[in-house]
Parts: sequence; C-alpha cells; structure tokens
Amino acid sequence: MTPHLPLKGRLLLLPVPLSPEGGAMDLPGRTLDALRTLRHFVVENAKTARRVLKACGHPLPLASLHMAVLDAHTPEQDVPALLAPLAAGYDLGLMSEAGCPAVADPGARLVRLVHAQNGTVLPLGGPSSLLLALMASGLEGQRFAFHGYLPVEAHARRSRILQLEHRSRQEQETQLLIETPYRNRVLWAALLESLAPETLLCLGLALSTPEQEVHTRTVGEWRRHPEKIILERRPCVFLFLAQC
Repeated sequence: MTPHLPLKGRLLLLPVPLSPEGGAMDLPGRTLDALRTLRHFVVENAKTARRVLKACGHPLPLASLHMAVLDAHTPEQDVPALLAPLAAGYDLGLMSEAGCPAVADPGARLVRLVHAQNGTVLPLGGPSSLLLALMASGLEGQRFAFHGYLPVEAHARRSRILQLEHRSRQEQETQLLIETPYRNRVLWAALLESLAPETLLCLGLALSTPEQEVHTRTVGEWRRHPEKIILERRPCVFLFLAQC
C-alpha cells in the first residue's frame, strides 16, 4: 500500500478495560456496538486484544479477525502498511494494552498518519486511568498535565520532579505521572523525598478494579504517617499539586 491511497474506511479508537477482569461492563454501549462490527484491528498486544474481544462478546470467531500489531518496537516504515484495511474500504479498530488508545500509547503514530492522509478518526468512549485518577484526587481539575514516565537515573529523576513542582506552583496545575508497576516503589520514594512538605500528593491504584484505592495527602502527612500501601504489580497514577 502506498501512503497516498485514499482512506475509505474509518479509524475507530477503542478504549480497553483497565484490568484483565474488565469486559463489556467497563465499556459504553456505543463502543461495544462498534467493536462487535469490526473485522480489522491494530493492537498493542494480540493476546490482550483477543481476551478483550472475547469478553466483550465479539460475534465472530477470533481466528477470523485480522489483527496487526503496533507497539513501541514497530519500525516507522512499517506503520503505513497498517492502513491497508482503510484503503480497502474497511473500518479499522485501534486498541491499546489498557485504557484509551493513543494516550501514552504507540497508537498515536497511526492516528497521526490517518490525519496526514485526510482520513476519518472516530474516538469512542471508555475508561481512562488518568481521568479517573484526576476525578478522584481532589486536585486541580481545570489545569493539569500528563508527563508519562520520568527519567530512570536518580539525579535526573529528582531534577525533573523539582521542575514539575515549580511548574505546578507557578501555574496551579496538577501534574500526572505513571511508572511501570515494578518501579512504582522507586518513584514513590523519589516523590516523597523531593517534593515540598505542603505539596498535595495522590496515589490512584488499580483503578476500576475491586482493589481500587485513591489516597490524597500532603507530602508531610505521607512522611509522618506512612501507610502500608501495596504498590508492587499494581497499575498506579501519581498526581501532585504544589501549594503557593
């Protein structure tokens, strides 16, 4: 497929439940209806996608669905070929590993390419861990910024935390971060060590699951009364808001 063929189909952005237990209950009816009509998908992880499609009651045999992978390791030159179903007139569903596609997700590359070719992009409703955490945090919800992952090296990570705290204080803006679950404890310790005692710090853990926890305290309170919160192997959103 050349990058200049007209795209007759639509790219549908399909949110995915945030936990393996999630399924049809976690997705709105319009999203489920759309998902169940599709035969072509671009996914971050084929195994996860098949599990989601089965849980959501896709009416066709999973083996009959066309499923292409777009992940962080997909070479840039391979992305245009993923639009072949759109050029052939089929709608194409984009699915991430969890939550909303193209947000902290390699699928953004595909969305950008569809726009560059004047194609149609249709975002559909579903769970977003970032918005769920922000809603439940009690922090500033009109001004917020998501920064993804911080540097792994300790000095660079601390420097970045201090930069973001300064920004939060100046703009009264909530800062949102994520980390791979096995490194949650490292980031948590760095935040407690680096942030000012009066800064509000929130943990949004295992959102939309029965084990969900959301806690907001000042950094000083967290230091004085550390709670035994299980951070390992649990998806977590970290949020903080500096006080003037």
